[in-house]
Amino acid sequence: MIKNYFKMAWRNLVKHKFISFINLFGLTVGLTCCLLITVYILHETSYDKYNTNASRIYRVTRSFNNKDGAVTLRLGTVAPPFGPLLQNYFPDIQKMTRLLENGKTPVRYEEKIFNEDKLFFADENLVDIFNVAVTKGNPHRALLDPYTGMVTEEIAKKYFGDQDPMNKMIRINNQFNLKITGVYKAFPSTAHIHPEIMVSFNTLKDTAIYGQKSLETNFGNNSFFTYLLLPENYPYQNIIAKFPAFLDDRVHFPGAPANFKPSLRTTLGLQKLTDIHLRSHLDTEAEENGDIMRVYIFGVIALIILLIACINYMNLSTARSTLRAKEIGIRKVAGATRQELIAQFLSESVLISCMSMLLAFGCVALVIPWLNTLSGLTLSLSILLKWQIIVVILLVPFIVGLVSGVYPALFMSAFQPVKTLKGLFRAGGRSISFRQALVVVQFTISIVLIITTAIVFQQLGYMQKASLGYNKDHIVVLPYNIATTTQYESLRNDLLANANIRNVGRSSRIPTGRLLDSQNAALIEADSLQPINTELKFLAGDYDFIPTYDIQMAAGRNYSRDFGTDTSSYVVNEATVQTLGWGTPEKAIGKELSYGGMRGKVVGVMQNFHFESMHQKIVPMVLVLPRLQQAGFFHSISIKFSGANTTEALQAIEKAWKKNVPETPYEFDFLDNRFQKQYESEQRQGSLFTIFACIAIFIACLGLLGLSSFAITQRIKEIGIRKVLGAGAGSIVMLLSKDFLKLVVIAAVIAFPVAWYAMHQWLADFAYRISISWWIFIAAGIIAATVALLTVSIQAIKAAMANPVKSLRTE
Repeated sequence: MIKNYFKMAWRNLVKHKFISFINLFGLTVGLTCCLLITVYILHETSYDKYNTNASRIYRVTRSFNNKDGAVTLRLGTVAPPFGPLLQNYFPDIQKMTRLLENGKTPVRYEEKIFNEDKLFFADENLVDIFNVAVTKGNPHRALLDPYTGMVTEEIAKKYFGDQDPMNKMIRINNQFNLKITGVYKAFPSTAHIHPEIMVSFNTLKDTAIYGQKSLETNFGNNSFFTYLLLPENYPYQNIIAKFPAFLDDRVHFPGAPANFKPSLRTTLGLQKLTDIHLRSHLDTEAEENGDIMRVYIFGVIALIILLIACINYMNLSTARSTLRAKEIGIRKVAGATRQELIAQFLSESVLISCMSMLLAFGCVALVIPWLNTLSGLTLSLSILLKWQIIVVILLVPFIVGLVSGVYPALFMSAFQPVKTLKGLFRAGGRSISFRQALVVVQFTISIVLIITTAIVFQQLGYMQKASLGYNKDHIVVLPYNIATTTQYESLRNDLLANANIRNVGRSSRIPTGRLLDSQNAALIEADSLQPINTELKFLAGDYDFIPTYDIQMAAGRNYSRDFGTDTSSYVVNEATVQTLGWGTPEKAIGKELSYGGMRGKVVGVMQNFHFESMHQKIVPMVLVLPRLQQAGFFHSISIKFSGANTTEALQAIEKAWKKNVPETPYEFDFLDNRFQKQYESEQRQGSLFTIFACIAIFIACLGLLGLSSFAITQRIKEIGIRKVLGAGAGSIVMLLSKDFLKLVVIAAVIAFPVAWYAMHQWLADFAYRISISWWIFIAAGIIAATVALLTVSIQAIKAAMANPVKSLRTE
C-alpha cells in the first residue's frame, strides 16, 4: 500500500513538472538555509563543552560601582590576589587557576623570531581544570617551576621543526629564557580562549617581571582570568551571596579609611564556563564572543524561510486542486476512503521533502566554505554527525512534508465525488482566502527582512562616515615594549628624518580600542580634596599623541617639551568639563585636580572624540603625560605619514624599526583597518540579512509565479473574451496583477510596525545611532510590490499577448 502511494506520488510529480519544480526548489532552498543555520547554532552552543569539567568551572568576574551604586565597569578579569584568597576563604573550591595574557610578545629561538599574541602566564592547575591534552612532558609539573612553559604542537613545529622541543630554551620578550617542559594539543576551536604558549605563573614572582608582593597585594591590576573548579551540582549562588563579606574582610586599599567597605564600590561574580561565549559581553574578554540573541535571530530566520517554502507548497497544492478534482472523484467512487486519500497526498509532500533534504545536504557542502569566509567561523558538516542530531534530521523531511501537506490533503480529500465528476466543483471561497492569507504572510516576512537589512547597512554607513573627532587615515600602529623603551628616541629621530613621516606618538591605548583604565580622582577646592562621583578614564600619552591624531583643542594647549612641569599637569576632554560642572572649556583651564594621587592643573581641553566605537558613549577622560621613569605606561606607537607615497613611508618605518629594535619582529597595523574591525560583527550580520532577505523574496516569488500561472490559466477564456471586446494588453495585465498587489499592500501594512519595533530594539545597543527614516519603509514596500508585479507580469503579459481565438476554442 505504502509503495503504491509513493509510486502514484512520483507519477503526479512528473506529470506536473512546473509546479513540482517550484515546490522542490523552494523546499530545497529552505532546507539548505535551515541546515546551514543549524550547523551555525550547534557550533555556537558547543563552546567549552568539550571540557569534561565544563559544568563545574566558573570564571570570577568583577564590576565597579560609583557612589550611587551604578555600575561603571564590568570585567571578565580580576586582580591577582583574588584567586588564592577565594580558595582559602571558601573551602568548597576544589581547584583554582589563573591566566595572564601578555599581549604581543617577541619570542626568539636561535635565528627565528616571531611576535606571539597568544602567550599567557598560567597556574599549574590549568592543565587539569581545562583538560589540556598534553602530548609531551609531565602535565602535573610542566607549569610548576619558574621560567618553564608549555607550547602547542603547532608552536613547537614553528620554532623547532622536527627536533624534540623538550628542554629547549626560547627567549621571551628579550627579558628571560623559557625552558620548554611540555607540549600540548591546541585548544579546540570551540574554546573561549586559545593559549599557544603557557609560561609558568611562578615566573611572575620575579620583581623584574611582576613581583611576588604585587601578586599578593595589588588589587588594582584587573588583568587576570581566574577560574574556580567547584563540586558537581554545587549551588554556586551560595558563594556569590558571601562575596560582599569576603571583600570587606580580605580586600584592603592603600590610603582608604579604616571603616571603608570595599563591597560598596566593587562586586565579584561567578560566570559559568559554558555561558562565556554566548552570554558574556564584559569590558574585558579573552576573545571576541558570540551573541545568544544572534543565535535566536538566525534560528527564527531559518524557520521563517522554511515556513515560506511550506506555504508555497500549500498554496500551489490547493490552487491546482481543480486539476485533480476528477481524479479524487473517481478514487472515491472506486472505494477509496478519505484516510487513504489523505495518505496519498501526504506521501507526495513527504516524497518532495525527502528529495529536497538530499539536495539540501549537497548544497550545504558546497556553501559551507563560503559561509566560513563570510562569518570568520570554522563551521563543518561533521557537527551534524551525532546520533541525536541525525535522528532529528531524518525526521525533518517527514515533519516538513506533514506540515506543508496536511492542509492540502484535508482540503482535497473532502471533495464531493458527485460535484467533481459532473464538473461542478470550483476551488473558491475559504480556500482562496486561505491562499491569499498565506501570500500575505510570505510578503510580510520578506518586507520585514528588507527593512531590517536596509537599517543595518544605514547604521553601518553612519558609523563609518561619522566625524570621529580625530583623523584615522595614514596612521600605522606598532607595539611598544621594553626593548622599544630604551631605543625610542633614536627610533623617533630616524623616523622623522624621512619626509614622508609627519608625527610619531606613544600612548597606553589607541583609538578603536577600549578605555578601561581609571584612577581615583578628586577636585581640589580651598586646598581640600572633594571626591568625584564619576569615573574619569585614564589614557597615557606623550607630547606627540594629540598632533599625531589631529585631535583639536577646545581650549588651552597640548603638553609641550617647553614646559618642564607638564608631567604634573593634565589635559582633559570636553566630557570631563561637562561632568565636573566646570562650565566651558575656557573656564576649565587652571582648575586643580588630583588624579591617581597626583595633584596638578588642567592646561588643556581636547574636543570630544570617539576613542571607542559608536556602541559606547564618549566618556570623561584624562590624558596623562607620564614621567620618564613611567614609560612602561605606553603600549603602542602611532606613526602618521603623508598619503603621497605609502610604499616609501612603510619602507622607511621598517628600516628604522629593524635598525633600532632588532629583537622585536616588525609587525604593523593600519589604524583604519582596526576601525573597520570594530564593526565586523554588524557587517557580517548585514550581509547575512541581505542574503536571507533575497532568499525569502525569491522563494515567495517562486510561489507567486506558480500561483499566478495557475490563476491566469483558470481565467484564460475570460481574457480571450476581453480581448475580443477590445481590451488592450496593458489593461489585462493590470487586471490580472492588481489582486496580487493588494496582498502585498496588506503585507506591508503588517510588516511596517513589526520591522520598526525590531530595529528600534537593535539600535538601542548603539550610543550613537541613526533615526529610523520613514522612506525606508516606503522603499521596502515598493521593492516588494515591484518584485511581485514583475513576477506576476511574466505570466500576465504572456496571457495578454496570446491569440484569443485559441483560448476561446479551448475548453
